[in-house]
Amino acid sequence: MTNQVSVEQLKLMLVDKLNLKSVTADQINDDNALFGPEGLGLDSVDALELVLAIESEYGIQINDEEVGREAFTSVQVLCAFINERLCANDSNPAGA
Repeated sequence: MTNQVSVEQLKLMLVDKLNLKSVTADQINDDNALFGPEGLGLDSVDALELVLAIESEYGIQINDEEVGREAFTSVQVLCAFINERLCANDSNPAGA
């Protein structure tokens, strides 16, 4: 069984993979928006880097723009999305 990802682990990954110099993981609120001025202020380049980081770190592909838009609402929502996909991958192993 694949380990679940905690919100704290995800925050650390965001800071590391997106090179967020002005923010620490502790400063990221679980429910703040990832994109736009009211949250972390990520942009479209960050979105692409985040998709690649999620694929690299967790083996999860995000191919649908609408799914990605929903999943990237906040750290909490993204964490739930990743854990849901990890559970689905565990119950549906490749080649089955």
